[in-house]
Amino acid sequence: MKHETIETRSALPLETRNDDPLAAATAAVEELRTAATAFETRQANALRAATDRLTAIETRLSRPGIQQEQTNEPAAEVRAFGTYLRLGNNAPADELRALTVSSDAQGGYLAPAEMSSEFIRDLAQVSPVRSVASVRQTGAPSVLYPKRTGITSAKWKGENQAQEASEPSFGQAEIVIRELNTYVDISNQLLADSAGQAEAEVRLALAEDFGQKEGRSFVLGAGVLEPEGILTNPDIAAVANGSIEGITADGLVRTIYSLPATYRNAGTWAMNGTTLGLIRLMTNAQGQFLWQPSLAAGNPETILGRPVIELPDMPDAKDANSTPILFGDFSGYRIVDRVGLSILVNPYLLATNGMTRVHATRRVGGGVIQATKFAKLKMSAV
Repeated sequence: MKHETIETRSALPLETRNDDPLAAATAAVEELRTAATAFETRQANALRAATDRLTAIETRLSRPGIQQEQTNEPAAEVRAFGTYLRLGNNAPADELRALTVSSDAQGGYLAPAEMSSEFIRDLAQVSPVRSVASVRQTGAPSVLYPKRTGITSAKWKGENQAQEASEPSFGQAEIVIRELNTYVDISNQLLADSAGQAEAEVRLALAEDFGQKEGRSFVLGAGVLEPEGILTNPDIAAVANGSIEGITADGLVRTIYSLPATYRNAGTWAMNGTTLGLIRLMTNAQGQFLWQPSLAAGNPETILGRPVIELPDMPDAKDANSTPILFGDFSGYRIVDRVGLSILVNPYLLATNGMTRVHATRRVGGGVIQATKFAKLKMSAV
């Protein structure tokens, strides 16, 4: 039996191996080489297959939006926020721990970053002031900005004449944080059937309302319960249009050149759509339109070479004594965000009606910190 087993391990007969040791050794080496070659081939094929799979995965990961394709599970904070909207403070403790607690006294939780960024994008559609103004964050109820209100008073002197002292004058510009709030009553069935997208329902309900109110305040706010609007600041100089029949090209030119070159070269026009439509029809003495379209994607349209933004809350040009056009360097208007979007859920108040009340609060301030950077065109009264 042992002899038969030995014979099956070699391609050469036993007699040949016993008679020719060299041939036997050669056969053994050939067996090892064949086995090593086969093993190397299998390893190379396996490595090639793994490399191909890795390349395919990297290709998929580099595609736009692949994060949404790879998983249907929302982020932990977003998932926890949806649970909080449905259950309020009765949500599981581990879900509540995933949320960011609002720093305001009324409590509640801040909306997830993804929802807050969507909220700001919706605001920008109504209030493009944010796209050109100076925006800051704060944790205080108000912010004080020191400003210089005057320069030194140097004088020409002759030889041996004593110098006279002078000092610039300084003041402060204060921006007080204001609060914008409301609540939304949402059906419990809608919250339960929203497939984890309840926070989207809240955003849709709040974005338009908050956006319109905030955008109007940045333009026309009285600065009492709301932020100070640019047009309500009494220190911004008004340039007379010079005609009761409508906006004139001369008035536009006087407005833009009423500012120092530094501010003028960084200036932006602001007006509503009706006024912008009127200016698009205006031409100079050579028949060239004052308004020019964007020449490349991402570049703004221009009036007299400076970009223009459309603010729906600006007055119409047909109103006497109105200021339908504003021009200036909008870095002179400061927006200070205190709380992005704070949410407080009350599932008990309307529980018998099958409703959940969601309170939303946003705290933001705004004000003109450098009035000399702006000029407004004022329509004639008669």
